[in-house]
Amino acid sequence: MNIPSLDQLREQIDQLDARLQQLIDERARLAQQVARIKQAGEADPAYYRPAREAAVLRAVKARNQGPLDDATMLRLFRELMSACLALESRLKVAYLGPRGTFTEAAALKHFGHSVDACPHPTIDMVFREVESGAAHHGVVPVENSTEGAVTHTLDRLLRSPLTICGEVVLAVHHCLLSREPDIGAITRVRAHQQSLAQCRSWLDTRLAGRAQEAVSSNGEAARLAAGQAGAAAIASRQAAEVYDLQVLAENIEDEPSNTTRFLVLGREPVGVTGEDKSVLLLATGNEPGALHRLLAPFAEHGVGLSRIESRPSRRSAWDYNFFVDMEGHAEDPALRPMLAAVQRQASLFRVLGAYPVPVL
Repeated sequence: MNIPSLDQLREQIDQLDARLQQLIDERARLAQQVARIKQAGEADPAYYRPAREAAVLRAVKARNQGPLDDATMLRLFRELMSACLALESRLKVAYLGPRGTFTEAAALKHFGHSVDACPHPTIDMVFREVESGAAHHGVVPVENSTEGAVTHTLDRLLRSPLTICGEVVLAVHHCLLSREPDIGAITRVRAHQQSLAQCRSWLDTRLAGRAQEAVSSNGEAARLAAGQAGAAAIASRQAAEVYDLQVLAENIEDEPSNTTRFLVLGREPVGVTGEDKSVLLLATGNEPGALHRLLAPFAEHGVGLSRIESRPSRRSAWDYNFFVDMEGHAEDPALRPMLAAVQRQASLFRVLGAYPVPVL
């Protein structure tokens, strides 16, 4: 058996690189042709189509035979698709900022780096940017595996015309950042209130007695730490690079499996793909058995619910709205009889969005 030399292997790699580059160029030219067809046929074409992207990524995962793992292969293709989409039309994506937040990481994970990612200081401003048309899409946190729902996002969904067109699941690993070189010099720790809660045990053990202050985001905490002696922030390693801070400790979250889910907001509904998820907003009367009757059709039709979250309705005291994550697409004809049965039991029924299940 002839074993190729190092020079021979490098030559083969160079040849493959040249072929790959030619194929990437060809894909990019086809993307430009797609853009011209859309522009000729539609007054205001939608360039980003979540259903189409999900189909492509599912095919990538199905074809993958290694040695690269699925996550790596999917990441490569997301960036390729992002770059080609930018040739059609560069997306503007609003997210909860400033730079260096986990929401920024979620936005780039979902859309790739060939977008104009625009940070905003509040969740409300992200909604407003998309509602006004100043941004094509928005990304906001909705739930953490340790601390539960992000209520600002849920409350804003109640009064927004936007639709949920995707979700991003991100493993969250917190770092303690500061311009100080030693943890002993820290007098104050800032972070988003959820991050402070996610690191409560670590803070109580390692920084007992130090002041803790909740701010609008971890990125804002990092920005403040960069300009103040004795200050530290709980944020990502990326934030340390953005704000030129020292990483004093890593993985300080109390739960190693700490994960946050983010919603992708848009103005256009997403079509049925066959592997979908829907978010419903429901309410029912405050009487015995009302919630059971509202949810019974899901069980009767064998439709799974992955999450139910209640929020005060503000219509009257002790009256609630329910956010329900449902398997399947709300526009799937097979689910219409079940949803009609739910609607008959509901005093409020809205589909907040239906979108492809994330390809992981």
